[in-house]
Amino acid sequence: MAVTVVLWASAFVGIRAIGPHFSPGSLTLGRLAIAAVVLAVVALPKILKTRLVPRGREWWPILAYGVMWFGGYNVALNAAEHVLDAGTSALLINVNPILVAIMAGIFLKEGFPRWLLIGSTIAFAGVALIALGSGAPGQPGESATTDMAGVLLCLLAAVLAAVSVIVQKPVLRKFPAAQATWFGILVGAACCLPFAGQLVSEVQTAPPAATAGLVYLGIFPTAIAFTTWAYALSLVDAGKLAATTYLVPGTTVLISWLLLGEIPTAWGLVGGLVCLVGVSLTRRRTRTRRGAAGGAARGRSRAEPGRPGG
Repeated sequence: MAVTVVLWASAFVGIRAIGPHFSPGSLTLGRLAIAAVVLAVVALPKILKTRLVPRGREWWPILAYGVMWFGGYNVALNAAEHVLDAGTSALLINVNPILVAIMAGIFLKEGFPRWLLIGSTIAFAGVALIALGSGAPGQPGESATTDMAGVLLCLLAAVLAAVSVIVQKPVLRKFPAAQATWFGILVGAACCLPFAGQLVSEVQTAPPAATAGLVYLGIFPTAIAFTTWAYALSLVDAGKLAATTYLVPGTTVLISWLLLGEIPTAWGLVGGLVCLVGVSLTRRRTRTRRGAAGGAARGRSRAEPGRPGG
């Protein structure tokens, strides 16, 4: 998950750097096409060896998160960042872990652990502080309607990502992380094929540095990070795992500081520390259940003196 957080954070910096040269749809298609080729090297040999491919209804959840997450989420986020500052975008996107925790508690029967709720609230407050420090006034000529469109796009992206996490979790019980990710990327890329002509023309006019940035986004934040995310999701409850993504905005601030020379504000630094505290609290376990289980076990032991240790 640490790899996922760092690479996803770097994606915000990369998108900001190459955004002027690529439109939202073509940027998404370029990332997914590159990621599909890279993951094919890993996934195809295993598929040919095990012949483990989705059949029938097994395709439905893959189609769902392929369309929503790899396709819709990326296009919506790329479009939103054309009209909103990074801080506001980070704040709105980080509604996602809260939605995941709620839906995981309801649909995946993960419940609502006390420390998960407390830590998520604190971490969200930290993201709000980062957004407060990085917020910038709108550009001349930008209207409230444009800003509202960006807000709605960010919220749409957050909802699509949250639903996709819930849908992807059961798929990972049968298919390895790399294969589940590759199938979803192929679906997302197919949805973005209408932007192919736009991508070709923009690649021809983009400077080499922007094209290199697109390749980076396809390999690292997409192919690698989504696979490490899927692997972690196969091992950890969705709600707890999603809470770790509260670290993405703070990590983005640090990467921007190191690579772009953008000095973080005091609010940004404080917000990053608050996020760390909140995420660490989500990892705590409630002791009451454990203690109750231990008491019940001791009670059974006293009631059955013939058992070993009774």
